[in-house]
Amino acid sequence: MDTRRVTSATIRRGVIGGALALSLAAPLAACANDHQAAPEGKDTIGLLLPENKSARYEKFDHRIISRRIAALCLACKVDYGNADSSVETQRTQFEDLVDKGVKVIVLDPVDARAAKSWVDSAARQGVKVIAYDRLAEGDVAAYVSYDNEKIGRLQGDGILQALGSRAASADVVMFNGSPDDPNAPSFKKGAHDVLDGKVHRVVYEKDIPEWSAATAKKDMADVINSRGAQGFNAVYSANDGMAGGIAEALKSAGLKNIPLGGQDAELPALQRVLDGTQAFTVYKEVRPEAETAAEIAYRLLRGQSVSSLTPTTVAGAGGKQVPAKLFKATLVTKDNLKDTVVRDGAVRTDLLCVPAVAAECKSLGLL
Repeated sequence: MDTRRVTSATIRRGVIGGALALSLAAPLAACANDHQAAPEGKDTIGLLLPENKSARYEKFDHRIISRRIAALCLACKVDYGNADSSVETQRTQFEDLVDKGVKVIVLDPVDARAAKSWVDSAARQGVKVIAYDRLAEGDVAAYVSYDNEKIGRLQGDGILQALGSRAASADVVMFNGSPDDPNAPSFKKGAHDVLDGKVHRVVYEKDIPEWSAATAKKDMADVINSRGAQGFNAVYSANDGMAGGIAEALKSAGLKNIPLGGQDAELPALQRVLDGTQAFTVYKEVRPEAETAAEIAYRLLRGQSVSSLTPTTVAGAGGKQVPAKLFKATLVTKDNLKDTVVRDGAVRTDLLCVPAVAAECKSLGLL
């Protein structure tokens, strides 16, 4: 088993760029000038992310959380690790942080259930664990994410909108998220809540381990081979990475105009939305989620209340109510792409509008 460790990165004094000026506003800015040093060994925040198959973790979450913490606390360090989809690697990374005396850890678990024993053990030692994006089981101090059932419902709505008047007679294929991701059942439930009774039937459905685009591509090819080109009318994909593999399988089979949806507003997915090979994606603003997690981590490090940043609660394992902040997501289609991801600066138009989609970009006023 791969037990590689990602070395920790030391966050140094630097100029905080214009992007950081787009903070969450007053609650987050309140502590921005608190740079008092904590006792020796008390200035480190752990950050553990689950994988690097999704582009967002390395490009956005890691960078934004680290920079926000640096802005809040010049003396603080971020000890970072990416598990590369390995539960054992993440366990080792987590336990190493605890052994080093790190008292606050932001954890996006590879496997929420597997993390329970580590989280509980750490809590008994006075470590505060913030469940980030996925709700780890165990004694977590706070949870920052999106309302995942609502995201699933958005995806279901996207499928219905793309099908239009064909929805009631449509057969749908569903590729759900990884069975070890605690968010995946919520996406699936939300999608079914919308689709069930509104489409003719779901003719094929599978949970895809590790959100693998290659597995989704193979399984989509198998569905095409078994059901034929006319055997389905739309494809639900729980995220954009898998949607990329599915789109390749559809293209290889010569199938066009099959509504396909995803999630995460990744650059290749947005380009597929432009060229019509993907009907929609779901935009989750990483910055507010990441900056809120950083702010909560900093306040917990300094022994401050986080109640103003966690206005709701969610039921954790065993029914415990966990203080939480849940953000809202947005369905993105070609019609509103300019007024969502482009307007917010989530994607640069020079990277989005490659020659293959230049005509579509011009028609939308992006070039």
